[in-house]
Amino acid sequence: MAEIVLGLGTSHSPQLSVRYPDWDYMRQKDETDPRLDYATLVQRTKRDLTPELTMAKWQERYDACQRAIGVLGDVLRRAEPDVIVVFGDDQHEQFLDDNLPALAIYHGETLPVVRHGDGAAAPWKRFEQQRWAETAPEYPAAGALAAHLIAALADEEFDVTRCNRLRAEVGVGHAFSFLYRRVWPGGALPMVPVMLNTYYPPNQPTPRRCHSLGRAVREAVGTWQGGERVAVLASGGLSHIVIDEPLDLQVLDALKARDTRALHALPRGLLKGGTSEILNWVALDGAVGALQMTLIDYIPGYRSRPSTGCAMAFAYWN
Repeated sequence: MAEIVLGLGTSHSPQLSVRYPDWDYMRQKDETDPRLDYATLVQRTKRDLTPELTMAKWQERYDACQRAIGVLGDVLRRAEPDVIVVFGDDQHEQFLDDNLPALAIYHGETLPVVRHGDGAAAPWKRFEQQRWAETAPEYPAAGALAAHLIAALADEEFDVTRCNRLRAEVGVGHAFSFLYRRVWPGGALPMVPVMLNTYYPPNQPTPRRCHSLGRAVREAVGTWQGGERVAVLASGGLSHIVIDEPLDLQVLDALKARDTRALHALPRGLLKGGTSEILNWVALDGAVGALQMTLIDYIPGYRSRPSTGCAMAFAYWN
């Protein structure tokens, strides 16, 4: 029988890869981001974030992120898993509003990774891509385990969309390619992408449903005859584009305490946009079972006075 031997949680924000002297380009992006009413945010800001917005503080935060992602990669390599299941969100990379499932699993045999041209990209996007490791055009996918998970989850009455082809011009979504670009550069660990619609209403799964999904994945892995060591990873989060430290600490405390009820009760109204990626961590909690959590770091990466930025977290369970 197979066994989940390791859990990992990581932010995948572009800010993690954009060097700290260039964070100001992301602040400039925030000022005109259609998802934000930046002027209103400025008016409502009560906390003085001036100490967070110095170049020295940005370097401190950036360096902490690089150390944390390095630790995460070392832990993954030492665990020597045979395959990894990744809980990530699809941001209109494979699915658009004409057909947007709450849950989808890719069960193809190879996993295409596309490096998009950066000629017309915003400066911060070009800077992010410069920090990505060189990747192969495709990686092995764990098709047999994926097919097993799809069948097992269907038996547990999850409505699973299955797909064995990804959009050629996009490749696997950024939540998943992050494994090869930053967590394990040069690695080629076979992957099962589990795509959750955390972003787009009205069919986002609830925290309770995400946790139940993770638990069902753990049970399904235990019945797989592959006899392999399986890692699971939550990709994304924590709060962004507007940082919400109280929410983040609520999530991390619940994860450390293995407080399932607290995870189920997370306020759905706050799980919007990028912050909704917290649901991937909730699914991970269901998947890791009795494994114990180690928090590597929590790093609120503020980049503007009205609290825009990304709160990044890195943790593992073994």
